[in-house]
Amino acid sequence: MPSILDDIVQTKRAEVDQRSASVSLEEMKARALDTPRPRNFFKALTQPARRLKVIAEVKRASPSAGVLRDDFDAVQIAEAYHANGAAAISCLTDERYFQGRLEDLQRIKDAVPIPVLRKDFLIDPWQLYESRAAGADAVLLIAECLREPEMIDLLILATELQMTTLVEVHDLESLIQVKPHLGFPLPGYQLLGINNRDLREMTTDVAHTIDLLGEVPDKGILVSESGIREHADVAELLKNGVYRVLVGESLMKQEDPGAALRELIHGDDGGESFNG
Repeated sequence: MPSILDDIVQTKRAEVDQRSASVSLEEMKARALDTPRPRNFFKALTQPARRLKVIAEVKRASPSAGVLRDDFDAVQIAEAYHANGAAAISCLTDERYFQGRLEDLQRIKDAVPIPVLRKDFLIDPWQLYESRAAGADAVLLIAECLREPEMIDLLILATELQMTTLVEVHDLESLIQVKPHLGFPLPGYQLLGINNRDLREMTTDVAHTIDLLGEVPDKGILVSESGIREHADVAELLKNGVYRVLVGESLMKQEDPGAALRELIHGDDGGESFNG
């Protein structure tokens, strides 16, 4: 496991111990089950099948880039994304490494009608119940942060809670390990994310997704993440049959994230978005 993820997982285990001491698993489960049915994140990203779908990310900071913008208003940014073509919103909720807040996700969910992903380092069932209680429609599961039995348990629980999972891998080894579990326990609840960030060098390259396509059994559930900065990056992915992308840092650095998203989707001419 790369060192940055190793550090984060240790932090998360301590956080879960602390937070679950205040709110028991049974209490958090009761809160989760008292919330409305999640929006269908999977459907929002996969239908129509051959049409560009962007998960636009809201985040204050990142370990590699530091604070991304001073005038941070999570709801305002999410509304701008929705107005400019986002299929779904990703909200960073990790506090220590990304300066996120779970409250941001709750506020975004109340403000926009599209599905919302909780982007965090989820390693324990307590966190999945917490996610559902906060209004998350989908959750991120990072393969490099989880042992195989943990991944399976969380996939089952997320499906029981009617949340979509975005299962993220960073390299070929992790992709091969998760392949047998794609679509488990039920189809229609799981997406596969390939993160283009090299966690050792902290660099990104969109070509990483394309290089791994031979090992992807179903491009219809594939999401390319990180390093997508301009319309040309999207065009290259689409040319290779990748129609779903998650974009955050490049948008958050722009003065107008909504306008930046529109340009990413349509290009400089503001024309029609890609349809296969």
